[in-house]
Amino acid sequence: MAAPRRSRWGFAVLGVLLVALVAWLILGHKPKKPEKTPSVPVSVAKAVVQDVPVAITALGAAQSWRGVTVHTQVNGMLQNVFFREGSDVRAGQLLAQIDPAPYRALLLQAQGALKRDQALLQAARVDLARYQKLRSEDSIAVQTVDTQAALVKQDEGLVMIDQGQVDTAKINVGYCRIVAPVTGRVGVRLVDPGNLVSTTDANGLVIVNQITPIAVTFTVAQGDFQTLSDISNGFTRPLKTQAFSQDNGALLDTGDLSIADNHVDPSTGSVTLKARFPNAARHLWPGQFVNVRLTLQTLAHALVVPSAAVNQGPKGSFVYVVGAGGKAQVRPVTIGSTQGAVAVIARGLTAGETVVTDGQMSLAPGMAVAIHGQGRGGQTAARPS
Repeated sequence: MAAPRRSRWGFAVLGVLLVALVAWLILGHKPKKPEKTPSVPVSVAKAVVQDVPVAITALGAAQSWRGVTVHTQVNGMLQNVFFREGSDVRAGQLLAQIDPAPYRALLLQAQGALKRDQALLQAARVDLARYQKLRSEDSIAVQTVDTQAALVKQDEGLVMIDQGQVDTAKINVGYCRIVAPVTGRVGVRLVDPGNLVSTTDANGLVIVNQITPIAVTFTVAQGDFQTLSDISNGFTRPLKTQAFSQDNGALLDTGDLSIADNHVDPSTGSVTLKARFPNAARHLWPGQFVNVRLTLQTLAHALVVPSAAVNQGPKGSFVYVVGAGGKAQVRPVTIGSTQGAVAVIARGLTAGETVVTDGQMSLAPGMAVAIHGQGRGGQTAARPS
């Protein structure tokens, strides 16, 4: 009986082993489901058609259109000042008065000398006429007539000298009244009344700056200068120029460029240009630094994308285009020009296509994208937080 019992136990163990083998085959070799590839978060923008101004940007400095340091032209005591510091003045307006008494005395002295010599000249001419009549009657020698004629010319010379001294004295009396040479704005007074002023004073009395209009000077590379010269027909046609604040980028004023320097700076390879701004609102001030934008031309109906969408690779420029199924595709493009945050596409895109503007570093061709922000044209969508 022992042998059959062992046989039954053997079959039972064999059955258990078979069941375990089948379970292992079924459960242990079940094929795994493929993991889903995660989407890459990106920002995108649409390629659009718009007019694009082509411009040159530069750092500029505002300066008065005409700036004059007012100096005295005569020596003397400064009696009065007739302007308020920081105020506007007109050309010819009285600014200051120097004591004119010494110069009026010199004028009177010169006028007296003139009258004296005019009388001497008149007497000499009368004598010459008398001598000439006597000479015609052969009553006096020729030498006497000639001597008198020379005396007349000498007196005429003295009268001319006296007249010059009178004119000089009148000019000096006039110089005692100091007037504004240009219309503009006066600065801080450099000399107070009661001081002695001199023509050798280096600082002068006050500075008058013409700020309406005002000038902005800046430099451009010699290559851009040639382009500007061609477009403006040798700077005979003004070019639109804009001045922007360096603090907040606000437009300060719009003017015209029509003045170019007469040489290229050999040390920098640049040319100095000067633009004229009306400055009616007085947003520009002499000495102020501004950003200058000089418009060359406008590209009509240009296809543009944000410049952030353009990438550089071994084969040139390319963009990531979001294609069907929300997958990224690499598209080679040809860039016509870049103007600030806008890139003009010459070839490679069509209007309405969606390009990636942020997140390209994590992309590869064929990867799915998750759009977290969308812009349009020259506007880039906000970067995802």
